[in-house]
Amino acid sequence: MRILSAISILLIATGISSGQNKSKTSGFIDLNYYPVLTDVDQDTFLTVNALVNLPARLQYFSFTNIAGNDSRNPFSSNNQYYSEQNLRWQIEDDSPLDLTVQWNLRSGSENDRLRLGFRWRLDDTSRLKDFFDSLHLAYSINFHAIQFDHESPSVWQMEHVFRMTFPYWSDRLYLSGFVDHTINGEKPDGAPSAPIVLEAQLGCRLYQQLYAVAEYRINEYRRGDITNLALGLQYRIPW
Repeated sequence: MRILSAISILLIATGISSGQNKSKTSGFIDLNYYPVLTDVDQDTFLTVNALVNLPARLQYFSFTNIAGNDSRNPFSSNNQYYSEQNLRWQIEDDSPLDLTVQWNLRSGSENDRLRLGFRWRLDDTSRLKDFFDSLHLAYSINFHAIQFDHESPSVWQMEHVFRMTFPYWSDRLYLSGFVDHTINGEKPDGAPSAPIVLEAQLGCRLYQQLYAVAEYRINEYRRGDITNLALGLQYRIPW
């Protein structure tokens, strides 16, 4: 109930923000439901993403994943959750660099974390912009350089985020995702020295803001099955 209440508050607050001052804010909320998980049943089956572009070069972005458990009820109160709340500040009007703060919330106790760092938007970099525009690709790297939690102070992370469209084929298609690359972090026995978490989502717009989505996932923190394919639907609410 705690995480569902947080999602409800987020949806209401974001909607109020967009309604109060449309000239200064923009963004979206998208809801992703994955009823088909091909390899790992206890993986994420519901994701809520939200982005708000604010005045003063500020941007808020969050996502919340809710994963299944061993029960037959996918909406059980015992489900696991993981959420990232991000606040970004562009350092100058034309700069491709943002200062970032990220707050991670996870199931369990005493395992949340706070990260400080900066994001480089490569597709907004003057010498690279034409190249990325030719590929219809947006790509950024967030360097989470300082981390406050129960782990060693030497732990840090690179977060790669991308989104690609295909206007030469169809304006209905997109490919988006992220790769989290953690350095010096805790890992299960047998995992790579720098394990990654990857999600790549291929979406096709069916009608208005309703999409069919297929998401390929890699999670090297899991023992055994590290890959999964999720199939589902996404509904997007832009403003």
